[in-house]
Amino acid sequence: MESFLYRNGELFAEGVAVSELAERYGTPLYIYSRGHLRSQFQALQSAMAEVNPLICYAVKASSSAAIISTFAELGAGADVVSGGELYRARRAGVSANKIVFAGVGKTESEIEYALKEGILYFTVESEPELERISACAKKLGTVGRIAIRVNPDVDPKTHKYTSTGKKENKFGVNLERAFEAYELAARLPNLELTSLHMHLGSPIMTSDPYSEALAKVKELCLNLKARFPTFRHIDIGGGLGIAYRPTDNPFDLHAFAKAVIPPLKELGLTVSMEPGRFLVGNAGILVTRVQYVKENPFKKFVIVDAAMNDLIRPALYQAYHHIQPVRETTEPLLGDVVGPVCESGDFFAQDREIPAAKQGDLLAVMSAGAYAFAMASNYNSRPLLAEVMVSGTRHELIREREALEDLVRGERTPTW
Repeated sequence: MESFLYRNGELFAEGVAVSELAERYGTPLYIYSRGHLRSQFQALQSAMAEVNPLICYAVKASSSAAIISTFAELGAGADVVSGGELYRARRAGVSANKIVFAGVGKTESEIEYALKEGILYFTVESEPELERISACAKKLGTVGRIAIRVNPDVDPKTHKYTSTGKKENKFGVNLERAFEAYELAARLPNLELTSLHMHLGSPIMTSDPYSEALAKVKELCLNLKARFPTFRHIDIGGGLGIAYRPTDNPFDLHAFAKAVIPPLKELGLTVSMEPGRFLVGNAGILVTRVQYVKENPFKKFVIVDAAMNDLIRPALYQAYHHIQPVRETTEPLLGDVVGPVCESGDFFAQDREIPAAKQGDLLAVMSAGAYAFAMASNYNSRPLLAEVMVSGTRHELIREREALEDLVRGERTPTW
């Protein structure tokens, strides 16, 4: 679903003019399309219908209650990586038996919280974690369901910081010792071996890494299925990419389904997957207002009121985000789009042909639905932004803009 389109020269979010939203809620501002969230989920569900996967939304991509609840209403589960994300998912209406808990550093308190909630399973990243979950479950008099995360050593051909399935990455257990890890789990009390998990990285724009990984874990899955009666499930992770540039092709769901469904059916296991970016990435934009246009002898700078603390992906990953004018123009400008934070890494575009803009104009940073607000901070004591969701011609504030008082809430000056 194309949710952000021009009508008579004005950028719209579904049925609402972006300029109207900016005037009402202020800038910088995150805007999300509910229609896009729903259409992406339903497209993935339809493409994978033959294996009927449990689609667990990766909460880390964007953790707003309005977004999580949109997917929960469609029957989605949640992939969480902290106690805080588990709390958010439950609060937003996700059933506990549809929640999977990943992450390499789960604390005892997080594990006990998840056990008490009755989550579907833990994605276990190491042998010491198996022992900790076992001890916590024994203490509580319950059973911890587990999926060991297997690292298949597959290169997803993505940024080194978002590659998670290679042997040098911190995630999971390597394929060679995975069966021994399951044998250890079988000897530990209060554990139920239910699943195998893998996750290769993000964003991935081809089905090839998934095919390669499934081929690598096939024998292990069949051995586990034969050895352990409770082993009945495979989680193929997430990582499905999106088009960030206007010239990019969207992720080919048909090709993906064609590649992964046959080997999954051959395994005869139930299936889950954990998309995040694919569901929310192009459902959101960051709207920002130009404060100044500055020139020096070398280049032009369009200085806006959004900054790297609002959207850190360009600084952190050298990520590309397309920038569009809210009022359509064909006049270009060669330069940088930068924010007010006191870092040279505070930019959204560098040495790029961008829409010509002047003071007061509105710009939209596209594809800002995933790993954008979720990674925001108060750096330079900048309040977190407001978030708005649009559904057709309706719009509603889903997160209030922080006030200055919020920046110091909870701080204390020592009595001495």
